Amino acid sequence: MPGIQPYSGQPNKERLIAAMRGEPTDRVPNFEVLIEDQHVEKLLGRPAGNTLGVGGDPAKGSEAAEGGRPMYPEDYLELCRIIGQDAIVLENLWTPIKRREPDGSIVLWNDRSFRSREDLARVVWPGEAEIEEKLRYVREYVSAAEGTGIGVMFLCGCIFQTLYEFVVGMTDCMVMTIEEPDLLDELMARSADYFAELVPRAIDEGVDVVFLADDFAYNKGLFVEPTRFAQLWRPHFDRIMEPASNANKPILFHSDGKIDDAVEMLLEMGVDCLNPMDPSGVDYRDYKRRYGDQVTLSGNIDITWPLVNGTPKDVERDVKEHMDVLKPGGRWIAGSSHSIVNYIPHENFAAMINAIHKYGAY
Repeated sequence: MPGIQPYSGQPNKERLIAAMRGEPTDRVPNFEVLIEDQHVEKLLGRPAGNTLGVGGDPAKGSEAAEGGRPMYPEDYLELCRIIGQDAIVLENLWTPIKRREPDGSIVLWNDRSFRSREDLARVVWPGEAEIEEKLRYVREYVSAAEGTGIGVMFLCGCIFQTLYEFVVGMTDCMVMTIEEPDLLDELMARSADYFAELVPRAIDEGVDVVFLADDFAYNKGLFVEPTRFAQLWRPHFDRIMEPASNANKPILFHSDGKIDDAVEMLLEMGVDCLNPMDPSGVDYRDYKRRYGDQVTLSGNIDITWPLVNGTPKDVERDVKEHMDVLKPGGRWIAGSSHSIVNYIPHENFAAMINAIHKYGAY
């Protein structure tokens, strides 16, 4: 089976940071936030979990993340050297909101049962213990990466998605935006408090890039009317972003879907890079034309086609077509439109990485 071919230019966080800041680089960086376990095992020659977790799968939700830990950084660093990725990612996507049960026990709130203001009395908000649990992994990653040239990204910030996915539920959350906006605003504020405390402390520990995420769109547009959403979401997310801006750390932001109605807001907020340019709602040619000199674009190689259903030749052709549009002038970080899931044929993943290195040199 064809594998990853030798490439020029070792992994280097300065390449990634320069690309995010619109500065010249030697080649287009390649980056994946999640590579699932079967691909990792093929690349390393041994089981090592997926790139977001060992023994858990945070990408599949707050409950799936329980009981796991991040990938061991030594494994992750080796993986980066194999594929030429410039940074390892430490995940902390979800606000760890819990509730007190009638018997006094405390459980993760992930059954979408929050209904009214009365439920606030049951909420157990995260505190110092939850923050310190994450910071110990930040220290582990930063220490392991020191001297390697490979950077550390801190991935967090799902203040809205945590609520609609796990605590309230999508339908009730959307109703709440109309009927009880003050309650949703309070929940959003408390959800943001956790990350607003955690991000500056992670920066103090030495992370190189702040990777913020909060899925707020689908393939037709934002979940919530844009003006209402900006009023609801931005003040709280601004508090999370501010420490990164103050520390001059590059900020990468992720939301799936058609985010057209949010791009100008995100640029005003200080986002340096948009990910993953979900092809179900984003035309990469249009985004390059409109925003290519204002913000770095990341992703867009469609996992459905060519990565899942195409051939390695299809993958190479698609990567080259993206390069032809997105490479000129810089400000593209090449990668998939979502993540390298196990049902992508491994030879197609290898073909994507090889094509990025083949066509990405400046």
